[in-house]
Amino acid sequence: MSPRPRRCSLPAALLAWVFSLSPGLLPAAVVLPQAAPVPGGVALVPLKDARGKAPTVWYQGKRVMVQRDTAGWIAVVGVPLTAKPGRHRIEIHQPAGGKHKLGFSVDDKRYREQRITIKDKRKVDPSATDLKRIRAEQKEIRAALATWNAELTASLRLLQPVNGRTSGNFGLRRFFNDQPRKPHSGLDIAAPQGTPVRAAQLGRVVATGDYFFNGKSVFLDHGQGLMTVYFHLARIDVSAGDWVRQGDALGAVGMTGRATGPHLHWGVRLNGTSVDPSLFLPGPFDAGTGH
Repeated sequence: MSPRPRRCSLPAALLAWVFSLSPGLLPAAVVLPQAAPVPGGVALVPLKDARGKAPTVWYQGKRVMVQRDTAGWIAVVGVPLTAKPGRHRIEIHQPAGGKHKLGFSVDDKRYREQRITIKDKRKVDPSATDLKRIRAEQKEIRAALATWNAELTASLRLLQPVNGRTSGNFGLRRFFNDQPRKPHSGLDIAAPQGTPVRAAQLGRVVATGDYFFNGKSVFLDHGQGLMTVYFHLARIDVSAGDWVRQGDALGAVGMTGRATGPHLHWGVRLNGTSVDPSLFLPGPFDAGTGH
């Protein structure tokens, strides 16, 4: 039997301290992700009103993380892979009332192609029964990813969940059996079957499941629209509602769902969109080794 993870049943006082780092009360600057205002990247947009309580910020109808920078409040905006280069705008709602819009630029970025051969033809051309299952699962997944929690964990620096070779970079334009599919929404890290998969940061498990494409999956909420997802697991060692600390075991590397070999698909979500996980890792990400 595999060992159970070190669950985080945090006492109320500790939880209050961890989540006292909410926008209106944050005493000091939080370490922010690397800025990359490109499709699939993160734009750091300084807000004009640097004093008082944090405003609420919206981008493309989704609420945006707001954190304290050394100079004041800053919007941490996840830019969708579908975003067009050019001028974009966020809408800022002030605590005392009133709202205005603020522009920022999104630069162009071209991602490479990746062509994958899938032996299980159903994972490329699902049957009618499969499609019924997929549609039901998509509703569950969308509900999990729509989680919004005003409080934020203590750091935006994430731990790489498993060490290994990067077998699929974020943003790749993917072709399965020569059929085009959506761009790759995370990092694929190849590792031996059964390798422990660790939580990238303190968070709450909002959902787990075993899905047609994603396989056995865990969804972690870190607050203010920051989520991490872990797909293709061999097993899941946590349950919805569990609190886990950074580095706690969530499960093990596998190849469930649509996978050609044992690996972890690790994704990062920000204001409802997939962004490049490497922007949240300390130091430059080495796509060759996964470190």
